[in-house]
Amino acid sequence: MIIQATNKTELRRLLLQKRQSMTLQEWQEKSDRICFHLQSSSLFVQAKTVLSYFSFRWEPELNALFSINKTWGLPRCVNKSLIWHSWNPGDDIQLGAYNIPEPHSRAPLIDVNEVDLILVPAIACDTQGYRLGYGGGFYDRLLSCPEWASKPTIGITFNFAYLHQLPVEAWDEPLHGVCTENGLKIMR
Repeated sequence: MIIQATNKTELRRLLLQKRQSMTLQEWQEKSDRICFHLQSSSLFVQAKTVLSYFSFRWEPELNALFSINKTWGLPRCVNKSLIWHSWNPGDDIQLGAYNIPEPHSRAPLIDVNEVDLILVPAIACDTQGYRLGYGGGFYDRLLSCPEWASKPTIGITFNFAYLHQLPVEAWDEPLHGVCTENGLKIMR
């Protein structure tokens, strides 16, 4: 399927439509393959502390990874920032400001210096490592901070949304790699 859009808003709409048209079985199988590729990568194997996300609106689900012995950090959206909390399977979760599941606010915070890898949800990614998110700028703001800029980042998306080139704005921050159900590609 060729996706043609004139701007980020239209591209976002078309890709979300495509993502939400997947069957539950197709979504789960592709999510499982993404998890397989991630856990086979040296970046993931060597990481002790990994920042991830809870799947929202048919994003690839990474729950299969959470049983792997790592320190897991998951975000809470607070004002215009992401705050990272330690989370383990079985810990409390709540719905946040955007109805996205997130750790409870009393969960311990993750220090930026502990982070070895960030798994970044994306509606789409391109071959240069740029991502298309929901438009809130949460990850762009985070990754533009000097203390976060050097952390390895992998965009997580489905292969139909791994595009040759996305529209890019001056504030967009490229990721180090992209993982789809077809494999992991490292850009830088």
